[in-house]
Amino acid sequence: MDASSIPSDAECRLIRPASTYDGKQGFSYVAGIAKETVGSTGICMHLLTIPPGGRAKAHLHENHETAIYVVSGVSGTWYGDRLQHHATVAAGDLFYIPAGVPHLPYNSGPEPCVAVIARTDPNEQESVVLRPDLEALVPATPPPTVEAAE
Repeated sequence: MDASSIPSDAECRLIRPASTYDGKQGFSYVAGIAKETVGSTGICMHLLTIPPGGRAKAHLHENHETAIYVVSGVSGTWYGDRLQHHATVAAGDLFYIPAGVPHLPYNSGPEPCVAVIARTDPNEQESVVLRPDLEALVPATPPPTVEAAE
């Protein structure tokens, strides 16, 4: 995009996170940057707090990539076609999920996990596909803490 294609009336927008919405994945998100809030056309960014014992539904994002920065706490994520891989993501870590990769994040720790989530689709809930067929593949007890793959 070159400067001549930016509308002359484009404005920067300040969002002070206040309202929440429930995602199809089973978590509540703090509304942030999205098409619905600021008119963004290529990005979505919001805050997520996974409470202790919280667990998402197995899902994938068909058409967009996800980047996660953990602000505080620790979360585990099962991922892969059969949720056969696992990563533990802690405060200060960044985690990338390619488009179309099934995953299931959870928090088995005693503290909430707070993360900034950025996605390449401003309508991030539109391409969420729930995968209930994968739910039974995730063990009830999380694995020992392991480092995320580099």
